[in-house]
Amino acid sequence: MRQAFGQQFDIAAGYLNTASVGIPPVAVADAVGEAVNRWRRGQDASDAFDVHVSTARSAFAQLVGVPTSSVTMGAGAAQLVGLVAASVPDGSRVLVAGGDFTSVTFPFAAQAHRGVTLTEVALGELVSRVDGHDLVAVSVVQSADGAVLDLAGLRAAAEAAGARVLLDVSQAAGWLPLELGWADWVVGAAYKWLLSPRGAAWLASAPDALDLIVPNSANWFGGEDPWTSIYGLPLRLADDARRLDISPVWFAQLGAAASLSWLATLDLAAVRAHCVGLANGLLAGLGLPQGDSSIVSLAVPGAAERLRAAGAVFAQRDGRVRLAFHLYNTEEDVDLALAAMS
Repeated sequence: MRQAFGQQFDIAAGYLNTASVGIPPVAVADAVGEAVNRWRRGQDASDAFDVHVSTARSAFAQLVGVPTSSVTMGAGAAQLVGLVAASVPDGSRVLVAGGDFTSVTFPFAAQAHRGVTLTEVALGELVSRVDGHDLVAVSVVQSADGAVLDLAGLRAAAEAAGARVLLDVSQAAGWLPLELGWADWVVGAAYKWLLSPRGAAWLASAPDALDLIVPNSANWFGGEDPWTSIYGLPLRLADDARRLDISPVWFAQLGAAASLSWLATLDLAAVRAHCVGLANGLLAGLGLPQGDSSIVSLAVPGAAERLRAAGAVFAQRDGRVRLAFHLYNTEEDVDLALAAMS
């Protein structure tokens, strides 16, 4: 059992795969387990999870620096990006980063029949290529290698060009301090760095950007008062971003409420320093340049086999070994990885 930032984690040395699956605090896992037990005994009502939806929504807003009223609740990043992609004007020109996670790019590529076009450029060239595009859609931290976007540069370039911006924070929120109220849309999934069950995600929309989105998944939970909008017409959706909500994945929202409300109380600058410090400790031990990410991507011959033999849990992405350090990782994990690869 490990202690980190005031929580316990039931995790063994060598877990370096948060970029794929985040490990919840024991208290969060226990809360979800207790809910499952209530379900098996028929002890929960269908409205019992509404409070968790509200709590998780508010905590996500705090973590990315936006108003709670701007946040839509969904189940996955691509589902929410898809709402935006399906609503941009015909013929929109979209700029994306080469090799970005396809939950960011595929929803826009699927709009080709409306004349929506995508231009794919290297991440390092993105800021200089904004002019001439209507929208930039990009991950704040790249899934494949952990590269961190130049947020300040993108903001300035987008404002100068009059381009809208969609940011995916699925590999950033939870370890990287974020203030993204300037972006048109911010989307994030819960099951990685936010240490929650899979099945929860959020989309924050600036007011004028929200007005562009067609509620193609309009349903009872998007109503101003969901429990009075479950039968019959007319359409009566909420005035704020809740109008784009889908019916919640109950246990995912319960776990997210417990995890995000704790993460939102932390000093994320300290969390970032911890995570990036461990990542840089590994890079230093390998004689490699320091970075600014909690994700390390390595092309070391035989590394995957040796890490696996040492008991490390990691991912392989884009032909490289990907190691991810979060708040529950320690120097013990760095030492294990270095010993395996030395």
